Amino acid sequence: MSPRLANIPRKYCLLITGFVFLSFSLSANVQAQVATGEIDTKTSRVYTFVGKTGFGHEHAVIGEIKAGSLNLGARSNAGKIVFDMTTWKADTAEARKYIGLKGATSASTQKDVNANMLGSSVLNVRKYPTATFEITSAVPVKQNAPTGKSFYQLDGKFTLHGVTRNQRLIAEVTEKKHQNHVRTSFTIKQTHFGITPYSKAFGAVGITDELKIYGELDIAR
Repeated sequence: MSPRLANIPRKYCLLITGFVFLSFSLSANVQAQVATGEIDTKTSRVYTFVGKTGFGHEHAVIGEIKAGSLNLGARSNAGKIVFDMTTWKADTAEARKYIGLKGATSASTQKDVNANMLGSSVLNVRKYPTATFEITSAVPVKQNAPTGKSFYQLDGKFTLHGVTRNQRLIAEVTEKKHQNHVRTSFTIKQTHFGITPYSKAFGAVGITDELKIYGELDIAR
């Protein structure tokens, strides 16, 4: 016992100790509640498959999540995901492996592709540095799934390049120790968001209007 507590009656010492323990427990509980549903931006990633037209090339793009949360089971106000469009990078080794594209892309080609993708004629990240998915609901759906996996239907509004459209997708959820791993995918058309697909040489080289987007998210339980 510390010198300061030596002269305090035992019953008061027990009360003080109990109060400190209760305060610590309540604080930890509040922190856990706040963290529930929060997306781990360090480990979560988004990948995009970009198809080709004419003599163009297929591309794999990786991007980061800036912030967000997803409350699985919520029928309203289920969360929001903010995509950091300034981090989008084309044809990294990780992105190509995830999408399933063979071979590698030279540093100079990556630089050119990124400049076109992030520039004012396509994503225009200076004007639109983020995209968002406002999730209205995240309700469970019945699926024939392996043990430990469940599925949720996510409905909400996806905003890209300043344009907002309704979006529905199915998410596969796997339970981990302290997190839920959420895997999902959906397709969009660039023209639906006011983006003109990149092309050159009068259309002889270009990319497809449709993009396939994959999400790999870790969410606190």
